Amino acid sequence: MGWHEGACDVTVNDRHLSLDAMRGFAVMGILLLNIVGFAMPDAAYVNPAAWGGTDPLNAGVWAVNFVLFDGKMRGLFSVLFGASMLLVIQRAEASGQNAKSVHLNRMAWLFVIGAAHFILVWWGDILVPYAICGTFALFFINKDVKQLLRWAVILYLLYFLLASLIVAGGWWQSIQAAAPGADPEMVQSTAKMLASFGKPGTDQVTESLELYRGGWLPIMHEHLGIFAESLVNTLMFFTIDTLAMMLVGMAMLKSGFILGIWAPAIYAKIAVRAFAIGLLPMIGLAAWVIASGFDTVITFAAFFSFSFPFRIVLTIGWASGLLWLIGQHRDSPLVARVAAAGRAAFSNYLGTSLLMTFIFYGWGLGLFGTVSRAGAMLFVLSAWAIMLLWSKPWLERYRFGPAEWLWRSLARRSLQPMRR
Repeated sequence: MGWHEGACDVTVNDRHLSLDAMRGFAVMGILLLNIVGFAMPDAAYVNPAAWGGTDPLNAGVWAVNFVLFDGKMRGLFSVLFGASMLLVIQRAEASGQNAKSVHLNRMAWLFVIGAAHFILVWWGDILVPYAICGTFALFFINKDVKQLLRWAVILYLLYFLLASLIVAGGWWQSIQAAAPGADPEMVQSTAKMLASFGKPGTDQVTESLELYRGGWLPIMHEHLGIFAESLVNTLMFFTIDTLAMMLVGMAMLKSGFILGIWAPAIYAKIAVRAFAIGLLPMIGLAAWVIASGFDTVITFAAFFSFSFPFRIVLTIGWASGLLWLIGQHRDSPLVARVAAAGRAAFSNYLGTSLLMTFIFYGWGLGLFGTVSRAGAMLFVLSAWAIMLLWSKPWLERYRFGPAEWLWRSLARRSLQPMRR
C-alpha cells in the first residue's frame, strides 16, 4: 500500500490507538532531552562541556541521546501535532462547524497557555511555537499528499540553508577573532556569540546557576524579560522545520500512514531503511564532537546544522518503527498505558514541567546544577513511571486529562463535561 487519498476512513479506535500510542512515546521520549534544560544551565542543552560532565559515562549518555533522540522526538511530536490538527479540522467540518474558526481559536488559546508556561514555569516551552506553526499550517490543509510533501521539502531546504549560513558565519567570525591583532570589539562580540553557542565557563552559565537556584519571582521576571526575544527567535529559526514536520504529519494522515492501516511489512521496511541511512552519519558526528573535545563551534554546528538532514530521516524511521511496534502489540497492557499517556500528552507535558522545575529550581527542592547528565536519566525514568501509572486510571474515569479539558473548555468557550 502506498501514499493515497481517502485512507483515513477507518474506525475511531484504530485511529486513536496509533496516534495516541505514538504521542505517548513522543511525550516520554522528549523528556530525555528536556531534562537537561530543567536540571542544568541552558548552555548544556547544546554543549555537554558546559555542564553535566564529559567523562566516558556522561559523554556516552550525551552521544546516545544525540544520535537517537535529539530532534527526533520533537520531530515526531510535530508530525503528530500536524496529523491531529488536521483530524480536528476534518471533524469540525463533518459536524457543520466553521473549521477554520475552530482551529484558530484552539491555536490562540494554545499560544496563551504556552506563553504562561514560558513565563511562569519553564523557558523551554514548545506550545507557543506550535501555536504559531499550527496557524501557518492552516494555509496547507487543502493540499494533497504530494503537495504537502513538496512544501515540506522546500521548508527543510530553507531551514538547512539558514542553519548552515549561521554556522558558517560563526565559524568565520571565531577564526577572525582568534587571529593576531584582532579588533577588540570583534573579540568581544565573538565571545558573546560563543556563549550563545553553549561555550563552557562563561558568565552565562554562572548567571543561570544563580538565577535558577533562587526564588520564583526572579525566575518569572527573567522569563518575562526574554519572552519577546524568544518569540522573535522562534519565528526566525524554530518555525520553519517545525512547520515542515507538521506538513509531513498532515500528509501521513491523508495517506493513512499514521493511522497504522498500512501493511506491517511496509512500516518495518521504511524503519529499517531510515535507520540504516541516518544512524551512521549521526554516530560519525557524535564521534567528531567528542574527538574535538566538545569544541564550541563544532558542537553547535553538529547540533544545529550538520545533523539536520539525518534528524528528518530518523524521525520518519521512529514513526514507522513505532507504528510497526504498536500494530504488532495492539492488545498489550503496556501499549494501552502508553496510549493513555498520549491521550493526556498535554497534561503530561505541562505536569512534567511543574514537577521538574519543583525538583530542580530554588523555589522547590533546589537541585539545579547538582546532577550529572547520567544522573538526570533517573529523574526521566521516574517521570515515565508517573505518566504510565496515572494516565490510564484517570482516563477510565474522566473524558480528558486536566490540561486537555482546560484547553478544550477555553477554545469552546464553555466548560466541557469531564466525567464519563
